[in-house]
Amino acid sequence: MQFASFREFYPFYLAEHRNATCRRLHFLGSSLVLVLLLLGIATEDWRAFVAMPFAGYGFAWIGHFFFEKNKPATFRYPLYSLIGDWVMYGQMWVGKVKF
Repeated sequence: MQFASFREFYPFYLAEHRNATCRRLHFLGSSLVLVLLLLGIATEDWRAFVAMPFAGYGFAWIGHFFFEKNKPATFRYPLYSLIGDWVMYGQMWVGKVKF
């Protein structure tokens, strides 16, 4: 599939995240990324920054492989997928996307 814009991509992204456990693991990983970012800034410890992609993608990929039973969109659409992670995260906070 080819997407001309993120607006076209996002419905596909949401369809790849129908499983509630997968979405919750994404939320957990994204929250941990933010904690690590703040920790890295506060402590000036580079290890927190190195851990960020492992935390974010680790939880998300567990959700996809074991609960959603699909391949993460990151492999095919890395930039749109990263944007989608943060849009979905924000929408989960405000209740637009269910936990």
